[in-house]
Amino acid sequence: MAEQSTILLEKRVISLLKKAREYPRQTYNELLEEMANIFIKMKEKNQYDEFLHKVQQEKMKELWNNKEDEDWENA
Repeated sequence: MAEQSTILLEKRVISLLKKAREYPRQTYNELLEEMANIFIKMKEKNQYDEFLHKVQQEKMKELWNNKEDEDWENA
């Protein structure tokens, strides 16, 4: 049998967990494990998206902040 622990949850959190269940007999343990895995994947994806955004920012500055564009604005 797996090691177990007891955690205290506010009643409003328990109510949210009940609403989040995929099926009525899903345990809180199953639900929380799935939620944690989804959260971790989203964080990893977000870090990748932030990396791409930072890389793109430099290229956009290069494309938009140039003398040719300034000359057209002042024409």
